Amino acid sequence: MSGAHGRDPGDAWVLGADGAQDWGGFGAAGPAAVDAHRGILMQHRATWSHHGGTWGLPGGARRLGESAIDAALRETEEEIGLDRRHVELLGALPDYLTGTGFRITPLVGIVRPPFKLTLDAFEVAEAFEVPLAHFFDPANHQRHSMAYQGRMVHFHAMPYDRHNIWGATAGIIMSLYRLMHGGPPAGD
Repeated sequence: MSGAHGRDPGDAWVLGADGAQDWGGFGAAGPAAVDAHRGILMQHRATWSHHGGTWGLPGGARRLGESAIDAALRETEEEIGLDRRHVELLGALPDYLTGTGFRITPLVGIVRPPFKLTLDAFEVAEAFEVPLAHFFDPANHQRHSMAYQGRMVHFHAMPYDRHNIWGATAGIIMSLYRLMHGGPPAGD
């Protein structure tokens, strides 16, 4: 799985009936891999990728006919080498629609040790864990905006150490935070 590259048959930009831009035949999926006692597993995308150089959650495009769960687990195995047998899925957050038109189905699960990560250097430069306490502390929640394709887009940010976690990744984590604290899901 790790290191197997080439264009996937589902890899293509598609425009959904609702106007959302999706990567892959049926959109994108990304798991928020949560360790119940420690934190959220993050990765630094390799600079070649669509979101190169950014910090994000493992996951990616769905293949034709593939469920969000299967896509998320497959992509996690491919990107960071985390075998699905170590992930106990708890459920899904509401679909997250980014300010740039992407739809993401975030999954939440507990990663059971012991496990060894094997990063696919073509897709991932680094993997690390951020403590849940950091993401769940409102003092670390930021809101920003920027011009994108002639309009202003608003996004969340949650800097951690030298990592600038922002955009869809921070928005998905905000959705988890709000679910855990009784608020509505986040949107860009």
